[in-house]
Amino acid sequence: MGLFDRIKHAFSGNKPEEETKTEAKYDKGLEKSRKTFGERMNALFANFRSVDEAFFDDLEETLIGADVGFDMAVRISDELREEVKLRNAKSQQEVAQTIVEKLVDIYDEEGKDEKNTINFAPTGPTVILFVGVNGAGKTTTIGKLAHQYQEDGKKVVLAAGDTFRAAATEQLEVWGQRAGVPVVSGKAQSDPAAVVFDAVKKAKNEDFDVLLVDTAGRLQNKVNLMKELEKIKRVISREIPDAPQEVLLVLDATTGQNALIQAKQFKETTDVTGLVLTKLDGTAKGGIVLAIRNELHLPVKLVGLGEQIDDLQAFDPNEFVYGLFKGLITDEPAKENE
Repeated sequence: MGLFDRIKHAFSGNKPEEETKTEAKYDKGLEKSRKTFGERMNALFANFRSVDEAFFDDLEETLIGADVGFDMAVRISDELREEVKLRNAKSQQEVAQTIVEKLVDIYDEEGKDEKNTINFAPTGPTVILFVGVNGAGKTTTIGKLAHQYQEDGKKVVLAAGDTFRAAATEQLEVWGQRAGVPVVSGKAQSDPAAVVFDAVKKAKNEDFDVLLVDTAGRLQNKVNLMKELEKIKRVISREIPDAPQEVLLVLDATTGQNALIQAKQFKETTDVTGLVLTKLDGTAKGGIVLAIRNELHLPVKLVGLGEQIDDLQAFDPNEFVYGLFKGLITDEPAKENE
């Protein structure tokens, strides 16, 4: 059963009445994106007369406006031309369902070999390096994740590797106090790699389970920043050969296509293993997840679905698609054309 069919099944009445906590968070967190996507689809079909070239031009504009990305918009439009002919779909409902089904199927297909869970070391400390531009939510993400891991019984330590902003170190220390975990920091403007080295030694010597590393995010000094990140990674892997287990790029979902551009820049210059999308609840640009999967082939590992400490969620592709398209998918069988 494909992802679209599984989602239809979920709408068919067989779904339990009580949503799970995760489902409820995705439902609420994607409310703005779902509403905007629905409005764009309704606007597309407001003057619907027939499936002609003008309709496909409008469809591409609608999808690009919904932040699913140019490449995916063109791909869906091209594939839909064939699908509409194949099904002889003519009514507004049939065409709308076919569009959503294509979006879901392409999304599912692009993520076939994707691993959305965090990689943990089989023995010794797991090191997770966080990268991304300033303001994307790196420090907050680290603090929330530290709290969650601590609650799960893991022994956690943080490294304040963004030594160029005193506020970043102070913010991480506040999160450390809140989560009840130690923070390794250095003096302002000190060598970030030296701070990370101290944190790695502490993690090894004191049997910590997880080390979460914050880094600077000055993308305007891209060459220097990337050299700095490479140096940090070398320091980590010299002490723990298989580390870091993850290099997570933190992106602000509210920036839409700018987040996609940032992801491309970071992917070109460092070995990103996965993405964290923050502030997904505060944006109508949830379609960016579709563009990221289609264009970058990087797994989303974590999503921010609210401001509370437990609103950082492990990314669930099924819950995401369900939350984004809820209300646009029906379980009514397509009418057979005579």
